[in-house]
Amino acid sequence: MSQHPKRKEFWGKRNYSVLRITLILLLAFTTLISLMVGRFEVPPFDVIAAIFSGIIPCQDLSPTVKSVIVDVRLPRVLAVIIVGAALSVAGAAFQGLFRNPLVSPDILGVSAGAGFGAALALLLTENIFITQLFAFLLGIFAVGLAYLISRVYKVSSTLTLVLAGIVVAALFQALTSLVKYVADPLNKLPAIVFWLMGSFNHISNSDLLVAGPLLLGGLLILYLIRWRINVLSMGDEDARALGVDIKQQKAIIIVSATVISAAAVSICGIVGWIGLVIPHVGRLLVGPDHKLLIPIVALVGASYLLIVDTVARTITVTEIPIGIITALVGAPVFAYLLRRTQTGWKQ
Repeated sequence: MSQHPKRKEFWGKRNYSVLRITLILLLAFTTLISLMVGRFEVPPFDVIAAIFSGIIPCQDLSPTVKSVIVDVRLPRVLAVIIVGAALSVAGAAFQGLFRNPLVSPDILGVSAGAGFGAALALLLTENIFITQLFAFLLGIFAVGLAYLISRVYKVSSTLTLVLAGIVVAALFQALTSLVKYVADPLNKLPAIVFWLMGSFNHISNSDLLVAGPLLLGGLLILYLIRWRINVLSMGDEDARALGVDIKQQKAIIIVSATVISAAAVSICGIVGWIGLVIPHVGRLLVGPDHKLLIPIVALVGASYLLIVDTVARTITVTEIPIGIITALVGAPVFAYLLRRTQTGWKQ
């Protein structure tokens, strides 16, 4: 009855724990390296001393080093980790819900709506808080509009919802193009284009306080209901036979993934391919069982995006928009993974 085949014996409880611990150590190592490198390099012991300076004062620690680590790099690193984990989990949840390996978190138009909201705010004002607010609200509105369009048809199905999402995404992409067309090419247009390409360069502690709970909340909800995603991926008839409230569970997954995507776009712009590629990597590691997949995908996504962000801000003198690198890496990797999985949902 289940579509989830028996995992290879190699992925027993012990080996799954080893994999999880390995990924946690990888994330910790990547975090330390990311905090160390940059225009102003900081030794590892100074990084650790700066992080714990609020608890254990260190007289030998330079105020400059403390400011660079605590006020500049640490908020950015934490934001990258949370966004990478949340988008990856949202992508895995959507692929399970829609039973399609080609689905990403922005399939219902949330990224297009959030992009239009940010572009409109940047056209009208230079206030970063208003830009983030517009991006978040328009992202939520886009998915709500897709849902309303899908309800127009008497036959309600996930396919209708996906098609409505494609329509809404095309609409908001056109509106974004219109905003770029009328924007001042010397002042406004570069800011809009750069923001849409994605970047964490302006992340601050206030951004974490606002968007962090939304990202972590959506991530936690999807983690707690990960076994229900297994049931939904069997199909509506089987899920209904097992006593699952299909409409309620689908609504919870869609709302959680939408909030994650809108919150992520609101603080860092559009960062593509994370929610599309990382779930495939996770399924190659542990199989399609979401009880095992969701934690692994979160760890892999966090480490991957942190590596990409570190490269984006250190490889050249000027920072490269992170969306460019995720696309350059994600496209060929995704093509390879599709070849390995033969593009099918069953593995």
